[in-house]
Amino acid sequence: MSADKTGQTIQEALAVVRQQIDGIDGTLLELLNRRAQCAREVGEIKARFGDDGFIYRPEREAQVLRRLQDMNQGPLADETITRLFREVMSACLALEQPIGVAFLGPLGTFSESAAVKQFGHAARLLPQASIDDVFRAVEAGHADYAVVPVENSTEGAIGRTLDLLLGTSLKICGEVVVRIHQNLLSKAVSLGEVTQVLSHAQSLAQCHEWLNRNLPDVPRIPVASNAEAARLAAENPGWAAIAGEAAAERYQLPYLASSIEDEPNNTTRFLVLGRFAAGVSGQDKTSLILSTPNRTGALQSLLAPLAEAGVSMTRLESRPARHALWEYVFFVDIEGHADAEPVKSALAKLSAEAAYLKVLGSYPAAVY
Repeated sequence: MSADKTGQTIQEALAVVRQQIDGIDGTLLELLNRRAQCAREVGEIKARFGDDGFIYRPEREAQVLRRLQDMNQGPLADETITRLFREVMSACLALEQPIGVAFLGPLGTFSESAAVKQFGHAARLLPQASIDDVFRAVEAGHADYAVVPVENSTEGAIGRTLDLLLGTSLKICGEVVVRIHQNLLSKAVSLGEVTQVLSHAQSLAQCHEWLNRNLPDVPRIPVASNAEAARLAAENPGWAAIAGEAAAERYQLPYLASSIEDEPNNTTRFLVLGRFAAGVSGQDKTSLILSTPNRTGALQSLLAPLAEAGVSMTRLESRPARHALWEYVFFVDIEGHADAEPVKSALAKLSAEAAYLKVLGSYPAAVY
């Protein structure tokens, strides 16, 4: 048996470290249960004061995660710390009341990944057949929160989400950013055996150039979701699906090619919608819908209160209005919370200038 210069064997050296790990695990277990008990007490206090409808507080969660990242000295990365503590908070929330989260299904979609990233695995996942159904599930009280895609860094805005935001009473209370890795999944053993490629239309577009280079003559079939494409590919050996890791695991599909997206930083932003507004977290965004008469310089005049107040605009998207031909509404994201200055005073001036103004919600900026 080999030994080092001190005469210690590898088994003896490992035994010392493993003993330390066992002690740390015991301490972690005790602390996690103490944290869970505190979470229960929070729920009891809220119920006693009639505030039990506000079990999930996105601004409080964001503050906790940012504080932990500021304290983190490694070797675990900030992203890893965020993921671990989201699961801890998810499990603690579930002791009070499991949170129902509606998202565009079926299981295995990137929307599911976004829902889990925001709410953890202890949440009650409620896949829906369409984005319309996701909104309706929360509006009708069948789910507590909705997670919907709003824009992709490659393909732009998700039009149906924007249209539904115009008419809903739900509030945006959070955002989730998911790095999108597209993979070619199939039971075929080589690219030469693939007879057709299935995926959501957006994913097909995100992999357009890769498909042109590697499968130029293979038909591309748009389907309702990446997960549905994976399900179909699992049943048909010559078919291939473009989908993410979650779909590959759920349908036990091998990888023919990984990370085939044309843009290396392909990312999708999702919104979290609920019936309650989020409070001030300190690093917030506010989303608005605006409209203005169709005249020269109208948009510049409309946005002037934001510039005058020093409020930074991070996104401006136009969308056809439903009530009149060639009229548009504008979706605007700005930095800051509607209840805090300088956004509060800027919105007061904006409401006097705009033909229509709807504050969709203020919410914590995504914590990575």
